[in-house]
Amino acid sequence: MDEDSRYEAVRSRDARFDGAFFFAVETTGIYCRPSCPAVTPKRRNVRFFATAAAAQGSGFRACRRCRPDAVPGSADWNVRADVVGRAMRLIGDGVVDREGVAGLATRLGYSARQVQRQLTAELGAGPVALARAQRSHTARILLQTTGLPVTEIAFASGFASVRQFNDTIRAVYAATPSELRAAAPAGGRASRRTPTPSAGIPLRLAHRGPYQAGPVFDLLQREAVAGVEEVAGPPGRRVYRRALRLPYGTGIVAVDERPGTPRTGTGGWLDARLHLTDLRDLTTAVQRLRRLFDLDADPYAVDERLGADPRLAPLVAARPGLRSPGTADPEELAVRALVGRAEAERLVERYGKALDAPCGSLTHLFPEPAVLAGAEPGGPLGALTAALADGAVRLDPGVDRDDAQRALLGLPGLDARTAAVVRTRALGDPDVAPPGADLPDTWRPWRSYALQHLRTAGELENR
Repeated sequence: MDEDSRYEAVRSRDARFDGAFFFAVETTGIYCRPSCPAVTPKRRNVRFFATAAAAQGSGFRACRRCRPDAVPGSADWNVRADVVGRAMRLIGDGVVDREGVAGLATRLGYSARQVQRQLTAELGAGPVALARAQRSHTARILLQTTGLPVTEIAFASGFASVRQFNDTIRAVYAATPSELRAAAPAGGRASRRTPTPSAGIPLRLAHRGPYQAGPVFDLLQREAVAGVEEVAGPPGRRVYRRALRLPYGTGIVAVDERPGTPRTGTGGWLDARLHLTDLRDLTTAVQRLRRLFDLDADPYAVDERLGADPRLAPLVAARPGLRSPGTADPEELAVRALVGRAEAERLVERYGKALDAPCGSLTHLFPEPAVLAGAEPGGPLGALTAALADGAVRLDPGVDRDDAQRALLGLPGLDARTAAVVRTRALGDPDVAPPGADLPDTWRPWRSYALQHLRTAGELENR
């Protein structure tokens, strides 16, 4: 889009572009999402930015009315396989907070200077600024949904000091942390009656456009591995729950099937609740849930391309906004894709790590690759888990997808069909064609979504 097209999107308050770009108003010093309900500013006073971090870096504060930090992520980061797309997925997973820019660069195979230069040139902000914007969003969630002391929130959000935390909150929101907490919506204030997030952190996981929750929950229910995850409730009102292994601790999440929908505009959210043993894992947990439920997709672009195909047009019309689910744990997904559900349940029962505080039927974490490699070293499972454990196969959000697929296909006993499943689900590739499938080029770059339509309609085997 050129700037004139972006301004037209702002004038029409088009929520389809929330997260795709941001606009700032020079006369007010505030930046917004395109669908902001405020009076449309004059064109000469508007500047456009690819990221919230770039707007913040230019001195603009987040709008308190439209909350531009709470929009879905740009769909570009799911589609793109270049270094910028890979870097954005890693930053979203919290790598800069945990490992610094040097760790990010090492994972990407570039120097820190090259990563800084490429991100700044394309997005208007470097990795530190992008991570800072993400930390401020995490801090706002904790301030407005928990009763934790401000000092604890500062470090849980990833800030190095309370002073840095206070300065960032003032710069981003034009308010002190206490003022930001006092401005929480009524529902958020009610949830803060307990001094700690022992009841869980309530979240609204935003998505753009229509969202077909039913097929996603159908898939999760078919695949659910006992002890690690469960889906309960009647269709339309189901709740998906699972245990998460996270960088600093563990978590349990519950996500409701019934999407929330705002009164105006397009898009909506899934209600979720997170229980974390270490609040520093909040950002990472949220990003992994977003990948699992494919919440950052652009359904308008997908449906426009696939809806033009005679075979897919009726399927798209019947299920607009159908998603291609990912995973909350790529290494776990790879093992499960290889061995199947029944064998995965055996592995959990025998080798899974018991949760310190079991929650209903959730009793274990899925066993780590190193544990499985040592316990059952033979056969395809042993080869896969050993490769995952020693880094010969990487499935993190910033990995090059072609490299990962080649490494998988080099393992004994792992066939091309299983590698395609891993590429689709674990690596989030929107354009995967399984071996032997004759899929037209007109479905590109959304072949993963096309196959999901065919499976949901019963025209392909569910796998």
